[in-house]
Amino acid sequence: MIAALTGMGLSAAAGLNAYIPFLIVALLARFTDVLTLPASFAWIESWWAIAGGTVLLLTEVVLDKIPAVDTINDAVQTFIRPSMGGLVFAATSAAEQLDNSAWMKENAWVGVILGIIVSGLVHTGKAAARPAINAGTLGAGAPVASTVEDGTSIALSLIAIFLPLLVIVALVLLAIALFLLWRRVRAWKKRRQRRADDDPTISYA
Repeated sequence: MIAALTGMGLSAAAGLNAYIPFLIVALLARFTDVLTLPASFAWIESWWAIAGGTVLLLTEVVLDKIPAVDTINDAVQTFIRPSMGGLVFAATSAAEQLDNSAWMKENAWVGVILGIIVSGLVHTGKAAARPAINAGTLGAGAPVASTVEDGTSIALSLIAIFLPLLVIVALVLLAIALFLLWRRVRAWKKRRQRRADDDPTISYA
């Protein structure tokens, strides 16, 4: 159960930024005893994986804060974030310190599927909201939203590993935040459409 909560939290974090939970898991597994990854996932804590993840994270941090470019980046990340969510879920759910469940270790595919689903849902909410945020703030909201997402991803990752019982609370709060953001985006789109209907000369292309 503990491992599943950890996996869910890390998967949700990957939906916001694929490389933050990956690097946190990799660094903790390599330099601490908090996580001991099974042999099949030991490559995650290798130097080449950490170096590659660091480069990708730096690239993501920059691109995700540039209006319009962030939307393209989200499109590319549609495949990466859910995959990373599945990876970190499977890796941590099989870690000995988190859970002694032989079933979870022998059925890693369950973690992969759950991780993909959780990460995919969070990514979908993020990707859907960002274009409206950019349009509504003339691009000024992109770096702010991206920074908040990165901070949330870090917080979720740490909570998932060190305080897994709080993951459910964190995920509920994240779901509420995404729902409220979705409502605001929807309301903004309706207002924009009404203005366009009232004044045909206005273009929002």
